[in-house]
Amino acid sequence: MIAIVDYGMGNLRSVQKAFEHLGFVASICEEPAQLEAASHLVLPGDAAFGDAMRNLVERGWVEALLRGIEQGKPFLGICVGLQLMFAESEEMGTHPGLGLFPGKVRRFPPAERVPQIGWNQVSIQKPVSILAGVTDLSFFYFVHSYYVDSESPADVAGTTEYGLEYTSVAARDHLFGVQFHPEKSQQPGLKLLENFARLN
Repeated sequence: MIAIVDYGMGNLRSVQKAFEHLGFVASICEEPAQLEAASHLVLPGDAAFGDAMRNLVERGWVEALLRGIEQGKPFLGICVGLQLMFAESEEMGTHPGLGLFPGKVRRFPPAERVPQIGWNQVSIQKPVSILAGVTDLSFFYFVHSYYVDSESPADVAGTTEYGLEYTSVAARDHLFGVQFHPEKSQQPGLKLLENFARLN
């Protein structure tokens, strides 16, 4: 069972429907204890970083997520879910993240129109399982005003240009994060979700 974490941030049903369309069982989980029965963990998010992190802490999700990660369950962060995987964010003040990857979430330069909304390309930087069969420079759907500035080049699996080059796919071992919305990205996005769902 693929667990989609419901911590009050984001449209989770579209992610669930994408997995179901691909033939996988995906459940929207409202209680941290439900993660025990999950084989895969998905952390979506469409909200300010600080609000999202506060909800994770107050609702008891942090411990459950870290326990699942320690058990080796594949983990996928989507949009703000990717940003939450990093050490901290400068969105509306400084806020600590989950610290799974070293790096900081920063606002796009003032010269760029924000949020970035629409289709943009992902340049694959290293072969990782969730990108198997995805063509380099495929277009994905983005909606965000802040970007990930990764401190570890080894964690960067894909980059995107929007006034600067930033991390749009992060990966290490069984941890993955994407800045775009794969569930809204047509065939490349569905292929990425299928690859993730098939991980052991």
